[in-house]
Amino acid sequence: MLRQQEGLPAGFLDTPAEALHRIVPEPTLFHLPGRRSPALFVSILLHGNEPVGLHAIQQMLGTLPTSELPRGLSLFVGNVAAARDGVRRLEGQADFNRIWPGTEAPDGPESRLAAEVVETMRSRGVFASVDIHNNTGLNPHYACINRLDHRYLRLATLFSRTVVYFIRPRGVQSMAFAELCPAVTLECGKPADRHGVDHAADYIRACLNLAELPDTPVPAHDLDLFHTVAQVKIPPEVRISFKDPETDLLFAPDLDHMNFRELPAGTVLGTVNGGRSLPVTAHDEQGAEVSPHYFVVEHERLVLRRPMMPSMLTLDERVIRQDCLCYLMERMDGQPENSHPASE
Repeated sequence: MLRQQEGLPAGFLDTPAEALHRIVPEPTLFHLPGRRSPALFVSILLHGNEPVGLHAIQQMLGTLPTSELPRGLSLFVGNVAAARDGVRRLEGQADFNRIWPGTEAPDGPESRLAAEVVETMRSRGVFASVDIHNNTGLNPHYACINRLDHRYLRLATLFSRTVVYFIRPRGVQSMAFAELCPAVTLECGKPADRHGVDHAADYIRACLNLAELPDTPVPAHDLDLFHTVAQVKIPPEVRISFKDPETDLLFAPDLDHMNFRELPAGTVLGTVNGGRSLPVTAHDEQGAEVSPHYFVVEHERLVLRRPMMPSMLTLDERVIRQDCLCYLMERMDGQPENSHPASE
């Protein structure tokens, strides 16, 4: 059953992520009143090694009395158990950003909890939804949306001119809330990036001060829009490394420098040992396997077959195993001709 609380517990604003479980022992939805309604929904710590959302909320509320918020705030604090250990998720635990309504993952207590969060906010009403994350690789700050709708683009470009549209993987928080209201995911750089905290805090403050989200196009010069066309994973049997030359797939130690760069066909991503065929799998947004469309092994090297822009390449082998190697993107020109409002 979803734990809910009016107001924040004592000590919340100065407790680090690894100690938060002491005052927030389980996933909890907090409601803070404000002068306007419905509330802004914010989710943080869906991944335990991504504390930017917690730090941003602490910074923002530390300068703004919670009794005087310009708009109500509903704050969902997610995987406090993983945050205690500083990991994305615990071994054997569901990924808290793959459990939301629409997920393809098996039913479980986490997915039922997420469904209850969505239904609670549906009944209360919600102005907009913001899910805050860090990257483990070198990436710019950017926003993600799951609907090509003017209001969603307005919400995204309030954070960054770089916006990524995707509809896979399923079960992410922003896709579930996109059924209720304009929804975005914020990617705020690496956990140690102090600018990511400042940027997210300023963004939440700006959202709380919005009276409405205009249903008008974002000017073209204020938007760089990309479309995620494939998710790339490493099969469990393929050994990977950034150091060991005897592994199945050896990546360059600066692989994440390729993020958000428009790479030409022929770009080398790694060295393939042991005469292996493709050591990666790519699936498009319909879930179809499209690996040979994007990759080929030439002269024991993993090579791009066509021009492509990756995102979320990381040097963290554990994150690669728990999530994916990267996403592949293409630039999108133009915007939707007509907005398609979500049911609210």
